[in-house]
Amino acid sequence: MLEEFKKFALKGNVVDLAVGVIIGAAFSGIVNSLVADVIMPIIGYVTGGLDFSNYFFQLGGAPAATYDEAKKAGATVGYGAFLTVALNFIIIAWILFLAVRGINRLRKTEEEAPAAPPKQEVLLTEIRDLLAKK
Repeated sequence: MLEEFKKFALKGNVVDLAVGVIIGAAFSGIVNSLVADVIMPIIGYVTGGLDFSNYFFQLGGAPAATYDEAKKAGATVGYGAFLTVALNFIIIAWILFLAVRGINRLRKTEEEAPAAPPKQEVLLTEIRDLLAKK
């Protein structure tokens, strides 16, 4: 059973998946920083300095000025944080769409190129053609 597990764990697909997960985690950090440190401040500036992370509806507890205080006070709907996460998702989905689209185009061009027939087939075709002439 240990040998079977070793074969499974070292298959190309499992290793590729592990690499993909690690790269995805690193990519997620980049996208989070892009949204939090670049895009959201620009949107905040355009909208008059609004900070989306502090957009919330407080459903219960003592009134609070910030989202963190409101979460501690009771039931709170933090739609600003949700907007930030949704924007992260849209960016990641768009980049992955472009990557998969590019890979599919590369595969398509490779598949469209006709493969040269094997040497044996070429020789047999020549022999057939020579015999047909006689």
